[in-house]
Amino acid sequence: MTISGFSYERVPVGDAELNVAQGGDGPPVVLLHGFPQTHMAWRHVAASLARDHRVICPDLRGYGGSDKPPGDYSKRRMAADVVELARALGHERFALAGHDRGALVAFRAALDHPEAVSRLAVLDVIPAVNLWESLRGTDGVFAFHLFLLAYPPPLPERMLAAAPSEFFGHFLDTWTREAGAIPPEVRAEYLAAASTPEAIAAVCADYRASATVDAEHDEADRASGRRLSMPVAALWQRPAGELPFDPAAVWGSWAPDLRTHVLDCGHFLPEERPEEVVEALRGLFAA
Repeated sequence: MTISGFSYERVPVGDAELNVAQGGDGPPVVLLHGFPQTHMAWRHVAASLARDHRVICPDLRGYGGSDKPPGDYSKRRMAADVVELARALGHERFALAGHDRGALVAFRAALDHPEAVSRLAVLDVIPAVNLWESLRGTDGVFAFHLFLLAYPPPLPERMLAAAPSEFFGHFLDTWTREAGAIPPEVRAEYLAAASTPEAIAAVCADYRASATVDAEHDEADRASGRRLSMPVAALWQRPAGELPFDPAAVWGSWAPDLRTHVLDCGHFLPEERPEEVVEALRGLFAA
């Protein structure tokens, strides 16, 4: 599947090539998808923003049509991918929005490369260090996959390989509140992209990094007083119950220039509430 009106190419970054969709003209904005998805998660938002922006939608390293090399899946490496990608496409500075895993990559890119990221939007996630600190006692039950996928190899890889569609489909189904937000053909594409041995190994490496080196990088930055220097928008779903953390307080501790948005939907904001996401992004871009 493709985003209508967008062109596609593969762009080398570091030791991988990323599958990238591009469309529109104007100030550049890069959109990063989450788990267990591909760049198609942004299809509605991208088409709307392309009316007056150059919109760049890559598949993250390890996901979708991008390469899935063994090795480094730290958010620092994946953030460097994004900056290298933008520069290869002729953009030294760009707005950046990420959902879920893509938001962790976007957060790290904004911390490590503030000269490149002009605006930052993070959707339905908090930094790794804050998340792990919040998961105490039974609070961790709702996020069992964080622990499973971070477990040392090869156990998670073997478990996922036994029933990949059931595992990844569980999240696509249970994290969505808006009926029809992920149509069958898109759901099928997500599952097919996530279910290969290479993709399973990559997603486990991604989650292991967040439980180790990503949290260490976050803690080092927090301890040194490093903060996000650009305008930031944090969007999250209105929770059905009580969260073990306060997203506004967490992001406020990292972003002095913060605006927040709570949307009535499930986890997949760009697909469940694309118009509201676009409105929030346009407000951020105008800040």
